[in-house]
Amino acid sequence: MDQCKYNAVVEKFAESHFIKSFLKKYKSNWGKTLPGIIFMCEHIENMLKTQRADLIFTNGDYRLVKLDFAIFGTKMSPKKSGNRCILVVDDKLRLVRILLVYAKTDLPSKNETQQWKNIVREEYKDLAKIFGL
Repeated sequence: MDQCKYNAVVEKFAESHFIKSFLKKYKSNWGKTLPGIIFMCEHIENMLKTQRADLIFTNGDYRLVKLDFAIFGTKMSPKKSGNRCILVVDDKLRLVRILLVYAKTDLPSKNETQQWKNIVREEYKDLAKIFGL
């Protein structure tokens, strides 16, 4: 068990963009998936010990993390589902900010990593500076 639970918040940009398409596509299953994502974020230290979360970058009290998740009821593994969250972990505040929630098909197929970095750079300028995006 991790020593201390984090608070988790979904950023407005994440709510108003890709999350809307998950809600439309998966209807009631999305209502069961989002609380699971929140739970994983609240226990981010445990997730980072698994293959479901990848530490992308650390800068002082901040960590940039990519978290894989599956839609409730789909019987697909989180890695194979292609569903991801981009998170910022603020260790000082014990806060996880969910910046993006997307399926790989939501982004152009050429370079997923570059695409989400571009979105973070545009929508979260303060974080782009912290992580040198």
